[in-house]
Amino acid sequence: MTSTETATRADALAAGERFAALEGSTDHLELTHDILTWAADTYGERLIVASNMQDAVLVKLGAEARPGVDVLFLETGYHFAETLGTRDAVAQVYGVNIVQAEPELTVAEQDAQFGKDLFATDPGACCGMRKVEPLKKTLALYDAWVTGVRRVEAPTRANTPLVTWDERHGLAKVNPIAHWTDEQMDAYIAEHAVLVNPLVAEGYPSIGCQPCTAKPAPGADPRSGRWAGFTKTECGLHG
Repeated sequence: MTSTETATRADALAAGERFAALEGSTDHLELTHDILTWAADTYGERLIVASNMQDAVLVKLGAEARPGVDVLFLETGYHFAETLGTRDAVAQVYGVNIVQAEPELTVAEQDAQFGKDLFATDPGACCGMRKVEPLKKTLALYDAWVTGVRRVEAPTRANTPLVTWDERHGLAKVNPIAHWTDEQMDAYIAEHAVLVNPLVAEGYPSIGCQPCTAKPAPGADPRSGRWAGFTKTECGLHG
């Protein structure tokens, strides 16, 4: 790690401690605005907002902090048509710059090299090639990324910090809505008429690639529809 990276890491971790100290005493939305304002002021054009296009809450908030902000979208080649439509609508409505991270192999090339429908036999390898590697290459161009990870989404995300240092990718990782509840998300979407992927209303509370996303059973964990039939619960983007 260079001296510059060491200093940047220290700054990110210090910011994380400052914002963590405000939790519980500051309104959740005000805290989010403060985090994003700090991130925009600190990183400028070297900041990118990641979105899976399930909804545009994070995109809207990011665009308010930095108009025209870069928004990372992982184009896996397996998305629902509704997700792609949401991506295009988000770009128009919020005036952001969509940065598409694409895998080295097309779906057809991957099928030819590794066997048809790798997602059905080795979803970890499929996610690695179509999500993790493209993410790594794209993040190498930035100093910080903003994610929509929330603690209530899964046990694996329960301790998500508001700001931290991403050791794997070597940049700051900002999670400005990590502390939001589902009720707070729903209220914000309703109050601000935020764009939402139409699949959510059809019963998909967690949306990924079409072959690996199913509607969860009534009352089941919202993420149980992801990689159904496998022990896999995360695509590997967040560790």
